Amino acid sequence: MQNADTTKYIIHSKISADGIIERPDIVGAIFGQTEGLLGSDLDLRDLQKTGRIGRIEVLVSAKGGKSKGTILVPSSLDKVETSILAASLETIDRVGPCSAKIEITNIEDVRATKRKQIIERAKFILTDMFDVNVPESQEIAEEVRQSVRVEEMQYFGKNKIPCGPAVFDSDAIVVVEGRADVLNLLRYGIKNTICVGGTNVPPEVADLTKKKETVTAFTDGDRGGELIIKELLQVANIDYIARAPDGKSVEDLVQKEIVRALRQKIPVEQVMDKYSLKDSDSLKAPVVQRVPKPKERRAVEIPRVAAPSKLKKRPIKQREFSQEPVVVKVPSEEEPEVVEQTVKLSPASRKFKSHAEELMGTFGARFLDSGNNVIGETAVRDLVNNLKNYDGDVKSVVFDGVITQRILDIAENKGIENLVGAKIGSITKRPASVKILTVRDL
Repeated sequence: MQNADTTKYIIHSKISADGIIERPDIVGAIFGQTEGLLGSDLDLRDLQKTGRIGRIEVLVSAKGGKSKGTILVPSSLDKVETSILAASLETIDRVGPCSAKIEITNIEDVRATKRKQIIERAKFILTDMFDVNVPESQEIAEEVRQSVRVEEMQYFGKNKIPCGPAVFDSDAIVVVEGRADVLNLLRYGIKNTICVGGTNVPPEVADLTKKKETVTAFTDGDRGGELIIKELLQVANIDYIARAPDGKSVEDLVQKEIVRALRQKIPVEQVMDKYSLKDSDSLKAPVVQRVPKPKERRAVEIPRVAAPSKLKKRPIKQREFSQEPVVVKVPSEEEPEVVEQTVKLSPASRKFKSHAEELMGTFGARFLDSGNNVIGETAVRDLVNNLKNYDGDVKSVVFDGVITQRILDIAENKGIENLVGAKIGSITKRPASVKILTVRDL
């Protein structure tokens, strides 16, 4: 047969004869009865000499005085010429001394057959051989990286909570949602992570947060992440909150997004109102501060102050235009009646007004000296650390944030006289040495 590289089509035909015939008889009849039938361009002898027709294959058998068989004619002609050649074979009516009949059964497109073979083989190579061959460099790197991450992962407590190897010794830890989050942070070298496994925070994690100096909650940017933060704020000791971008999970973040989210973490005091959480002591019984007006008094609820055996009088700042006394009613522990305290609000607080107006909406803070001059500035999220470590003679702090118990305690220890914020948070202890003001008082 002609070289398969040049064969385009194979003409399949069957032959039947009323007598005994052999292969040379059939081949001779094909060449003899088609000679000059189709002109010189399609003469079988010339086509075979030039290689456009391959070797004709004949399989024949005789039974009961009759012969039957098949004829295969390989062709490298085009479709039209191959069809004409195939039709010419059906004109042969005698083979040797016997009458015969040739019928075309099929014309096989060799290239289509090759394409099917290529497709089937490619499927096998793709699905089976790539598993045993050497993988690409990216796959090698990912496999090594994954094995390192799994080896580095450790487990905390009797419930085998997934965590990073640095959780046990580090003073700062990052609390994430699930095991996949721990793995992703390990991938980028953050090893002081531990997961809570959902909204049901394990007691081991809650106890661990109370032993660490700095605890950051890092959750997904969805509703589930918000719920986990709410539960952590109730059962654990959280210092900062970091969130993944909206709609994204921590396990899907790349290194740049993780670093950005952790750098933009917010002190927990600044988001207590957002998550509708207050100190449990502040929910027991509110104190009502009433400001009398010419025709009516409006009651405003403020967080309860732990009632001492004897109530100490403390000056309270008041807006300059209000000259009427403020009556503060505090439930007494010794007797059921309400004790009234009348104090005057000083108008001197206007000296902080310009600073408060400039800081409004910036989430910034300013340190002032005794002359109300700015001696330092910082962001509200860094106020606790910077105020704790600041060595200057700070007399007043004005900031665009919530006045919390932690900030108030640091101010007392640093000898700060005035603390001015946007609003007052949950405070259970008010030192007499620090005057607390809000923007509304200025």
